[in-house]
Amino acid sequence: MINTYLKIIIIGTSGQIGWELQRTLASLGEVISLERSQLDLSKLETIRSCLMVHRPNLIINAAAYTQVDKAEEEQELAMTINGIAPGVLAEIAKELDSVLIHYSTDYIFDGKSSTPYQERDIPNPINIYGKTKLAGERAIIEIGGNYLIFRTCWVYGLRGHNFLLTMQRLVKEQKTIRVVNDQFGTPTWSRFIAEATAQIIAQIRGDIIDYLNEYSGIYHLSCGGKISWHGFAQAIYNRVNLQNSNHAQIIPIPTSDYPTLARRPRFSHLDNAHIQNTFGIKLPDWDIGLSLSLS
Repeated sequence: MINTYLKIIIIGTSGQIGWELQRTLASLGEVISLERSQLDLSKLETIRSCLMVHRPNLIINAAAYTQVDKAEEEQELAMTINGIAPGVLAEIAKELDSVLIHYSTDYIFDGKSSTPYQERDIPNPINIYGKTKLAGERAIIEIGGNYLIFRTCWVYGLRGHNFLLTMQRLVKEQKTIRVVNDQFGTPTWSRFIAEATAQIIAQIRGDIIDYLNEYSGIYHLSCGGKISWHGFAQAIYNRVNLQNSNHAQIIPIPTSDYPTLARRPRFSHLDNAHIQNTFGIKLPDWDIGLSLSLS
């Protein structure tokens, strides 16, 4: 049995989700924040010694190799961080009788579906990034400890490198911006992900191990609705332009006109019914998240 006051380690606190987690989890226990300089998941041999010093009740892995195109060229590094390190974390969590929370991605699917992906749908990643993230999921499951895997979609935030910040910059610098209009997904604000994580931890912290013996598993965690990258770009422009006099044009183009090293799924809409039915968590639609993030 774990005390209601938790010792929580967050790995990857310089990232979008990790940075938000530091704020949302502060009232739930002792939060130990580890940036890459303090714990580098590419250095597998350092993970155990770092975590064993703290012996946390809860390990949250918000770190990942997220450069989708570069992963095609740095396959070994991406696999180490995304595919192997989560298994090491799961082993340590099991040894400590702790819980591991890990974030995965819609990119473990091939995007060929015409209906929102459910947790039970068969993964079929079409790029190295997706393959490494799927490997991480499977490594955690294979260990057989207590875990929650949250698959997210099109994550953006107010720091780091993401589509929102890129578009905010481009609409101020360029008159014409070309964005693909045949890839669909659900933009999800990193703050919503962190707040949902905190709500779930708050629900289960008093009896966390016994609870997760029943509820360990994979859950989809994204905003509602779906939009194309072009539609998302246009929505960002419309809101940014309320405060600026620039007049940029967002031009829709097919994926074939914007070649990249890594293939992208054409459809990345996730079904969130499982997390809603289990924990009562339902994130707002993507457009509400965008408005709140820019307010």
